[in-house]
Amino acid sequence: MPVLNRFAEMLPEISAWRRDIHAHPELRFEEHRTAAFVAAKLEEFGCDEIITGFGGTGVVGVINGKTGSTGKTIGFRADMDALPIQEATGLPHASTIPGKMHACGHDGHTSMLLGAAKYLAETRNFDGRVVLAFQPAEEGGGGARAMIEAGLMDRWAIEEVYGMHNMPGIAPADFAVRTGPQMASPDKFEITVRGTGGHGAMPHKGVDTTLVAAQIVVALQSIVSRNIDPMDKVVVSVCGFRTDTATYNVIPDSAKLLGTVRTFDPKVQQEVRERIDALATATALGYGAVADVVHISGPPPLLNHAREADMAAEVAQTVSGVAHRDLDPIMAGEDFSEMLLERPGAYLFIGNGDSTDLHNPSYEFNDEIIPAGCSWFVQMAERLMPLA
Repeated sequence: MPVLNRFAEMLPEISAWRRDIHAHPELRFEEHRTAAFVAAKLEEFGCDEIITGFGGTGVVGVINGKTGSTGKTIGFRADMDALPIQEATGLPHASTIPGKMHACGHDGHTSMLLGAAKYLAETRNFDGRVVLAFQPAEEGGGGARAMIEAGLMDRWAIEEVYGMHNMPGIAPADFAVRTGPQMASPDKFEITVRGTGGHGAMPHKGVDTTLVAAQIVVALQSIVSRNIDPMDKVVVSVCGFRTDTATYNVIPDSAKLLGTVRTFDPKVQQEVRERIDALATATALGYGAVADVVHISGPPPLLNHAREADMAAEVAQTVSGVAHRDLDPIMAGEDFSEMLLERPGAYLFIGNGDSTDLHNPSYEFNDEIIPAGCSWFVQMAERLMPLA
């Protein structure tokens, strides 16, 4: 069965939902409007159970098949939160909230799962129960863990769990999934450099924290090139450089670096942390400054289970005719990995076409892929829980 005709008919409706969510982005654990929108739709569809405020601002919907909830139970997850980015698309449905934007397609993920929910609630052509998890705070907020700790897996006895993310660079509505490691563990670090500020015309009278911080940025680039086995996948990126200087001629007392580390192996993760500590403190000491390092652990690497990845790919192949299995692991992180630690499952990518990359002010979700995404969710439910 390819893309379901019903979703081609529903595309204008689902696209309108998506654009409404896009125009009203909310950051992690602030998704009150989005959650209310989702809950209202689930009630309109006739879901058997709707829980709001789950794991913070999450929403859970439950749909029983024609045989009730006596069969298998599977979970589908979509993320709802936006990013602190100023949108630059100029589209009619662009963000109406300054400094906030759906730059990762979570508006599309939520809308595709809502579309699937409407169809499943109408047809109920499966034997068992579907649990729909609309998750808050995927973007570094620990939303998956919050929903798990609120009882997502145990309350409904979820046996398998699946999720989907759009991916620029893959042809529209093509799918891609791999067995095992697919996405990295995203740690964060903060390095605060403390010295002695002063007049920019007399730097010799103080300890220039901007110079020290700049030298630390350069030193950290040696970790991947000189300390880590070239066969290991590692990224160390400094993404923020902050001081409290508001004019041209004041050397600040302190400077802060913000960055991320991406790894797949816990031993490599620890080695990178130790090298950041050593390089930052030693570099600062050499200039007469002090550096304090804080590491913030992210979710674990995303590891797809073999049987479930095979099933996800088989259904994807049926839907669109293309399910890439030779996908290389990517260094982006995804807290759906937390759910895959609790239950077997898989996370796959759906192509967004030749769009601007994720987390970019010019990014736009491709509404044309909605029917394929909705069809995948529905056909996963019907294939995993067939009626006798």
